Amino acid sequence: MTIGNRIAQKRKERGLSQEALGEQLGVSRQAIYKWESDAALPEIEKLIALSRLFGVSVGWLLGVEEAAVPHEAPETAEPTGELTETQLKMVEEIVARYLAAQPRPLPRKRRTLLKVCIAAAGICFAVGMYNTVSRLDRLNTQYNALQNSVSNINSTVNNQINGISNRVESILKAQNALTADYSARLTASDLGRNTVTFALRAVPKTYQEGMSAVFLADSGDGPADFPADLAPGRAFVGEATVELTDSITLSVVFIYPDGTRQTQLLDTYEGLLSVTFPDYLHIDGHMTFMDVKNGVVTYSGNDRYVHLRMMQDSSSTTKDLPVAKIASAQVGLFRNRTLLTWLESCPQPATFHGFEGHDFYCLPENYSVGITREDTLCFAVFVTDEYGRELVFSDSAYCMDDDSELTYASRPWAYRTSPDEWTF
Repeated sequence: MTIGNRIAQKRKERGLSQEALGEQLGVSRQAIYKWESDAALPEIEKLIALSRLFGVSVGWLLGVEEAAVPHEAPETAEPTGELTETQLKMVEEIVARYLAAQPRPLPRKRRTLLKVCIAAAGICFAVGMYNTVSRLDRLNTQYNALQNSVSNINSTVNNQINGISNRVESILKAQNALTADYSARLTASDLGRNTVTFALRAVPKTYQEGMSAVFLADSGDGPADFPADLAPGRAFVGEATVELTDSITLSVVFIYPDGTRQTQLLDTYEGLLSVTFPDYLHIDGHMTFMDVKNGVVTYSGNDRYVHLRMMQDSSSTTKDLPVAKIASAQVGLFRNRTLLTWLESCPQPATFHGFEGHDFYCLPENYSVGITREDTLCFAVFVTDEYGRELVFSDSAYCMDDDSELTYASRPWAYRTSPDEWTF
């Protein structure tokens, strides 16, 4: 298990939402999400707070200790001011794991590294750190070497990005050789008809008397022609109404008096269809580390509940398109993306805290599902929007591991897919 797996496991065992856990720790829900998805590592003081809240040791959270037992000092241990050889190795391993999990280089100051070690050792062993200086020196040297390596990698990547940017710029300049000026602007949309309209304009760099033009728009099924009228300033203007998809390409074709045709790319629009679907829907089930007994998973207690929450999608690429509302939603349990059963809507259980604004669904108590090592299980919500369009939001998928527990097969975090990829 990763650190994120362990935090998620203990949070769900206590029936806490990510928001509720964040409130107890003084951090945002997004911070909890990043910890559980292993995109970031909690700071030392937050690890300490998590160990106290969950009743486990910091070593267990970091994966150094395998048994999740309450963290207590041994009754027979007497403080000597020194660490044993085993304890020193444990401290070194905790520090190494903590540094390796950091998403960005830590500050260079040796004093910061010393504080990390003191905090880890103090929580894990409740003894002094004075005799670990020589080991810290070696860790500090290794850390500085690693930081230098990361700096070299960053420099190489930046050089590659700059090289790619220069090549793209050169290509764009070559493409724009036919026009002195051009524009493509989204002006209207009709989600009921699933169409969008663009206003197009192109001024040829070299104009010849008697030349004409036509606009092309491709939504994925091949280009369609749209008329272009000659306007003042020798600009060709027109409109194109096309099917709304996630990939739309707009171009102009200049037609010269001798019949020569030259095509110029005007613009491309990516993801327009997706941003019109209902706002991001977060679905969260509770299957982490459930036991599989004799090839059967049984849902009981908190494990049989799923909760949903609408979340504003801040990743929209345009503000010119409306976002549809949800007309209906059904939550189901799926094996290999094939429906096993729909869940029933239910009140928020008393064992869940901090889930205001969530809708709850549940399976019958002790609902059982057969599973093999080739199978995956997941909860998903089937959504129909106000225009009759359908889509599916799925929770993480789970499979059976070598210890006969359900563990992550994939972690899409409410990934949105087409209903064509599912069997109902």
